[in-house]
Amino acid sequence: MAAGGARPLYRVNDSVVYAGCGIGRISALVTKRFQNASDRLYYEVAVERSTIWVAVDAGPESGLRLLTLNAELEGYRAVLRGRPARLSADARQRRLEVATRLKAGTFQAMCEVVRDLAAQGWVKTLNEADALALRRTREGLCQEWAAAAGLELPQAVAEVNALLLEGRQAYAA
Repeated sequence: MAAGGARPLYRVNDSVVYAGCGIGRISALVTKRFQNASDRLYYEVAVERSTIWVAVDAGPESGLRLLTLNAELEGYRAVLRGRPARLSADARQRRLEVATRLKAGTFQAMCEVVRDLAAQGWVKTLNEADALALRRTREGLCQEWAAAAGLELPQAVAEVNALLLEGRQAYAA
């Protein structure tokens, strides 16, 4: 059993996504002690410009998950071209709703938020907060899409945009 009593869910060399940091690779399992706490087992995750440590015993709530598989993308294509969910007309409520959905940290949630905010923008110009949320979520979505599909980023962006356009055309009122 590992320090802290938790069994690792992921293995060294697994491709992972860490909420807020993006795509990375588990480079090691290490025992560390931060400040005056006891020893804990951590995933050492190499992300684009840095290394982060995620406690193994934090489990799924840590925000760490496996990279979406290429085989799963077909289901997410259907989500992106699917009927958008109506978001709250109240800007504060909408921001809270989007943040709550994204807190789950799933690729499904990212696809739904991108679809729904994009659709909101078709009807009415997005406010600054919504536009920022859409841009950041879309960037993360496209980066993961590219990695999962083995595409260059511009190809993934083009595919995501095409799927959203299909949805817009199918559900235009």
